[in-house]
Amino acid sequence: MKSTNSTVSTANLYKLDGKIPVTQAIPFGLQHILAMFVANISPILIVAGACNLSASQTAMLIQSAMIIAGIGTLIQLFPIWRIGSGLPIVMGISFTFVSVFCYIGPTYGYNAIVGAILVGGIIEGILGLFAKYWIKLIAPIVAASVVTAIGFSLLSVGASSFGGGSGTENFGSAKNWIIGTVTLLSCIVFNIFAKSYLKQLSVLFGLIVGYIVAACMGMIDFSALQNTSIIAFPSIMPFKPEFNINAIISVTLIFLVSATETIGDTSALAASGLNRDVTLKETSGSIACDGFISALSSIFGCLPITSFSQNVGLVAMTKVVNRFAIAAVAVIMLLAGIFPFFGSLLATLPDAVLGGCTLMMFGNIVVSGLQMIGKCGYTQRNITIAALSLSIGIGFTQVPEIFGIFPKIVETVFAENCVAVVFIVSIILNLVLPKNMDVTPASK
Repeated sequence: MKSTNSTVSTANLYKLDGKIPVTQAIPFGLQHILAMFVANISPILIVAGACNLSASQTAMLIQSAMIIAGIGTLIQLFPIWRIGSGLPIVMGISFTFVSVFCYIGPTYGYNAIVGAILVGGIIEGILGLFAKYWIKLIAPIVAASVVTAIGFSLLSVGASSFGGGSGTENFGSAKNWIIGTVTLLSCIVFNIFAKSYLKQLSVLFGLIVGYIVAACMGMIDFSALQNTSIIAFPSIMPFKPEFNINAIISVTLIFLVSATETIGDTSALAASGLNRDVTLKETSGSIACDGFISALSSIFGCLPITSFSQNVGLVAMTKVVNRFAIAAVAVIMLLAGIFPFFGSLLATLPDAVLGGCTLMMFGNIVVSGLQMIGKCGYTQRNITIAALSLSIGIGFTQVPEIFGIFPKIVETVFAENCVAVVFIVSIILNLVLPKNMDVTPASK
């Protein structure tokens, strides 16, 4: 069978467009779902707990999160006007906002969070549409540094999941170590011995093996499935937006950081998945989707969405970039939102299983960032920007107390967000450093 875009072919998995068998689209889509599902609902659980929302309100937000993530992913894949990148970007609820929401919610109420998301999302969306006027500030070395920072920032997330989830009673227990190790080894062994395109399903295989082992060890709680309804639709405006200026300013700043992360993710996906540089149109559409769909999310009372770095890492590892394969992700998320039982079943996936798979994926993002730095060239200027921004961003956020002299808003935004610090420092250095810093040999 010929490998063309008009012909149903396995080879089309590695092309942006082209027909692929449904029997392949589903497992590859499911792999992406399993890679991001827990991360998609975790921010909601954290923020809902901080805001003292009821169990029914929290369940409603989780349902909305799946639907919004599905809509956002579809628009990224198949743009509407100038909104969407046309790239295989998977969207989900952003972790970037969690710390600021945990401050705003108890202080001003959850309604203020919803209002701030609506305003901040629109602002980011508009910035995305006009990206050509400011995107030059994001030089290749800046984007490369941000991508590298994203990878490093996720390593602790992967390690935390491997141990069973930070804050859990059995964190770092022998059972979690066993499950995480079995999952990781399953991924590696499958990747070694599988043939052809099946190699790219190593993460899915690892997750299945890890899940079975966890079930045999009695570490999966199925009790939540008993009271789950079969079908339900999301509520419109379950929380009336309140427009608090302090909340709006804080959240808008984080939206700017989120835009930078989206730039980094979009650049990383194009580099690692398509082996090319990202275009201005793709970057602009990606940011616009990030902002406007986040604003739409607030209508459902939900949190902002963004591109998921773990799924970028999965694309980097598998090289599967077919838009129709990734569209299966969006369809599954929409179904999970409409049929809560499906989502509740996926939510039983133990953290240790997820951690066993994500370590390799997150490591691939770090490597992609380093490759991007290499492509920029190891000039003295680029080395200075990358080295200083990463050392300050990663180093300072390891000791958040260092931000104690700054106003609370600054501490909230930057103290534990290395990506934001790397972005700011790299932007400043790119603007102030001389264009040529290389030492030239003295003329005789």
